[in-house]
Amino acid sequence: MLGIGYGMGVFVHQVQRVLPAQSSSGASAPVPPGTEYASVRELGEQMARPGGLTSANLVSYLQERIHKLDPKLSSIIELNPEALQIARELDLERANGKVRGPLHGIPVLLKDTIETGDTQQTSAGAFGLVGSAAPKDAFIVERLREQGAVILGKTNLTELAGFRGGPDGSSGRGGQTRNPHQAGAEVGGSSSGSAAAVAAGFAPLAVGTETNGSIIVPAAFNGVVGFKPGVGLLSRSGIIPASHRQDTPGPMTRSVFDAALMLNAMSGKDPHDAASVDAPQGIDYTALLKPGALQDKRIGYPVTFSANGESLPVDNSPQFRKTLEVLRAQGAVLVPVDMRLADASRYGELLYADVKDELNDYLAKREGLPVKSVSELIAFNEKRDGTDTDHQPTLKEINASTLTADERQPLWDAMIEDFRGTVDELIAQENLDAMVSDFDTNSYFAVAVAGYPGISVPSGKNEDGVPTSAYFFGARGSEPTLLAVGHGYEQAAQKVAKPSL
Repeated sequence: MLGIGYGMGVFVHQVQRVLPAQSSSGASAPVPPGTEYASVRELGEQMARPGGLTSANLVSYLQERIHKLDPKLSSIIELNPEALQIARELDLERANGKVRGPLHGIPVLLKDTIETGDTQQTSAGAFGLVGSAAPKDAFIVERLREQGAVILGKTNLTELAGFRGGPDGSSGRGGQTRNPHQAGAEVGGSSSGSAAAVAAGFAPLAVGTETNGSIIVPAAFNGVVGFKPGVGLLSRSGIIPASHRQDTPGPMTRSVFDAALMLNAMSGKDPHDAASVDAPQGIDYTALLKPGALQDKRIGYPVTFSANGESLPVDNSPQFRKTLEVLRAQGAVLVPVDMRLADASRYGELLYADVKDELNDYLAKREGLPVKSVSELIAFNEKRDGTDTDHQPTLKEINASTLTADERQPLWDAMIEDFRGTVDELIAQENLDAMVSDFDTNSYFAVAVAGYPGISVPSGKNEDGVPTSAYFFGARGSEPTLLAVGHGYEQAAQKVAKPSL
C-alpha cells in the first residue's frame, strides 16, 4: 500500500474535506472529563457500568471535538456519516448482553488508503481517486467491524502516501496536517493524519499504513505509539498498494496495550493476500504485556547514531541516553552493537517500478474513478492544477520506470536478504531479544526493507517541546516480544505527552 515516510517538493491544492454537520444526538448524557484521552480498557469499563458511557455518547463527543479543533490541524479528511447510528446499534447489543470484544463500541480512524464499503471515499487524499466508493471493506476493516469497532472516519495523509511528491502530511483533499504539539513542527509522513488525530484526542485508535517509515515516522513526531508489523501479519487486501514486498497496515494508538488489542482484532488469514496465508494465527498480543517484561531481556543498541549524515556517539543524544537508562533500571541487559549498512543504491529505482505496476493494476480494477492508470492520474492533476509548477515529481518518476517484474525480482531478493542480514546477524551473534534505537538513526528504513516488525514508543520531548521516540525492532516473528519490551519501557518511562491544543 502507498506509504513512504518523507515526501519532496511543494504543491498547493484546493482543500476539500468532508465533515458532516455537527450532531448533538447522543450528547445529552455527560461524558466524563478526559474521556478523549481514555484507553480502550478505560472506555470499556465505563461502557460496562449501568447508566455509564455509551458508544453513541462517545462518538458524538469526539465528532464535536473534531469539528471544534481539527480545522487547526486538518488531520481528518472525512467523517463517517453512519458512525453515530452504528454506535447506537452496538449500544443496543451491549444492553442485550452481547459484547463482541474489547473494541466493542470503540471509535477507530482509518488512513484514506484503506477501503470501506460504505459512503466514504478511499482516495489517498487525491482528487483523481474521488468517485464511486469502494465496493467492500478491506479485510482488516471487516475484522475491526466484527470486533465491534466503530469506523469514525478517514484521516489525512501525504497525498498518494508520498508518491505524488509534496510536503509531509499535505494532500489535495485534506490540506496540510499540523502537529498538535506545535503547529510548525514536523508532522511526518505519510500516515500523518492518523498520528495527529490520535495525539489530539480525536479517537483512541487509528490505522496507518507503511511501505517505509509511514507509520514509525509520524508516530514519533506526534508522540504516539506506532506499530509496524512484519509484512504479511496483517492483510493488505482492500488497501491502495505500493509494493507487496514492504506494504503493511498497522496500529497507531496512545499506548502499547491498545496497539496489541488492535493487532488481535485485525490479524487473521486472508486468502486474497498470499503473504498472510502463513502468518501466525490465534496469538494474543497482550499476553506478554506484564510487569517485569524487561527483566533480563538482552537489548542491542547502536553505539553511534546518524545526525545530518554524520555518525555521532550515542552520548550526543540526550533523549536516547535517557531511554537506555530506563531500560537498564528495569533489568534489561544492554548490548552495544555496530549495525552495518546494507546496499540501498537501487532501492528507489526498484520501489518506483513496483509502485507503477501495482498502482496501475489497482486503478485499472477500481470502478467509478476518474482515472484508470498512473499516466491518466498525472494528466488529471495537470488539468486540475496547471503545469506552471512541477507539483507531482515523484509520480512522474514512477511513471517513467522501465524495469520489468522479471528484472526486478533477483535485485529485490538480494537487497531484502542483505537488509535482513543487518538485523539477523546481530540478534544471532549477541543472542538479543530486540534492538532499540532513536528513530532518527533511520534504522526504521532497514527494518522496512527487511519486512520486519518495529514499534515507536514516546520517550518525552526535546528542548523545543517536540515529541521524541524510542524505536524497538527485531527479526521476523518478534511482534509479541517487541510489544512486551515496548510496553515495559512505556510503563517505566511514562512519557506520553498530551498536546495543549
